[in-house]
Amino acid sequence: MSDPRHDISKTGGDAIPIDAPTSKEIEIEQTTIVSLPPITLTDGGFRAWLQVIGCFLVFFNVWGFTFAFGLFQNYYETGFLKSSSPSDISWIGTLASYLLIVMGVISGPLFDLGHYRIMLFGGATMSCFGIFMLSLSSQYYQIILTQGICTGLGCGVLFIPGMALVSRSFKARRAIALGLVSCGAPFGGIIYTIVFQQLIDPLGFAWTVRVMGFIMLASFLLAFPLLLWGATNIGDISSGTARKLFDRAALKDLGFWCYTWANFFLFTGYLVPFFYIPSYAQLALGTSRALALYSVVIAQGASVVGRMIASTVALHIGVMIPWLTCGFVSAILCMAWIGINSIASFCAFAALYGFFSGALIPLPPSIFPVVCPDPKVLGARLGMAQAIGATASLIGSPIAGALVGDGGRHYVGLQLFSGLVMMVGTVLQLCLWFTLVKKRDCKILV
Repeated sequence: MSDPRHDISKTGGDAIPIDAPTSKEIEIEQTTIVSLPPITLTDGGFRAWLQVIGCFLVFFNVWGFTFAFGLFQNYYETGFLKSSSPSDISWIGTLASYLLIVMGVISGPLFDLGHYRIMLFGGATMSCFGIFMLSLSSQYYQIILTQGICTGLGCGVLFIPGMALVSRSFKARRAIALGLVSCGAPFGGIIYTIVFQQLIDPLGFAWTVRVMGFIMLASFLLAFPLLLWGATNIGDISSGTARKLFDRAALKDLGFWCYTWANFFLFTGYLVPFFYIPSYAQLALGTSRALALYSVVIAQGASVVGRMIASTVALHIGVMIPWLTCGFVSAILCMAWIGINSIASFCAFAALYGFFSGALIPLPPSIFPVVCPDPKVLGARLGMAQAIGATASLIGSPIAGALVGDGGRHYVGLQLFSGLVMMVGTVLQLCLWFTLVKKRDCKILV
């Protein structure tokens, strides 16, 4: 059972436990929340800020490499796995992202029990091993095993525990600390994309991937001492208790289901543009591969700005308005993508979609203390909701890829699919807002 003192903050996507339930702090990337053993919060200090840097490096690898999958999708489609369909190829990236999120259901309770050191070394080893084995892969099933499963599992072991570690060291400045950590994801996506683009021609696929693996290894080796040196907030084995994973009463809660299905449909369409805009640029618009890959950089750079602005706005007017606005605009942009036929308008689309969709990661878990005000079941219910959301990230891009026609050059079906499913998510956001205001007597600016 969770300690009532612990709840979630709102700094961006993944919910992690902290002090009092509130909807006025911003959370980091999205997945399950965990209940932590009682620990005295130091609210900063030199060692705590070192852990922020270390966790930034973890996010740089864990989410950065995942967000950079669009460049692999493009490369596999146009050469390496040319005989495979776009839908088949996208399963590689969605499998990795699914495991990254859903593994939080296991890694959270293990962190409660004091196994952080083992998970840190084990997850980093598995992630790097998957990348180096990818450099030796030449067939579809080998890439699924290395890039999809091995790397996905390794990253999933690292994700939630790293965020929980930082949250233990901050109180008043927790939002700032977690906000800085979350920036590691788009920065990693940018760096890995640039490295791939600059090295793929002179070095070839195998050595380009090895260089990316060495970057990952070096950043993990740098993160280890930053996270562990003098750390007093990682607990001892069996020092805490694991939370329960399932709450049966949630199945009868209308607010819970509105939140869960809104997130599900939004995330069914969310990753589609990130995976397919490089291929669209090169195959449908006829751009160079360099410009096609740099479209990912444009989207990721805009995502950094969008996350920070949306989080700041949410601190002042609540989560629902910026979350609903960003979901609606993202859906409209996906459908407006159909009319894009020039490089300039395409770059504008990439920037705008990155800006608005970036807020869909940090904001949803931030409102969950209102959806579920009981701290005793907060962790279990958010874990349930995000396990369902992880399934959306698994199936969305493969379904969209199956709708690409004319030898990978006709994207209208993909664009309509991503826009329409996100619009369904927006309607469910409205249902959630109505439920909270009318059924829970919440303020309109919730």
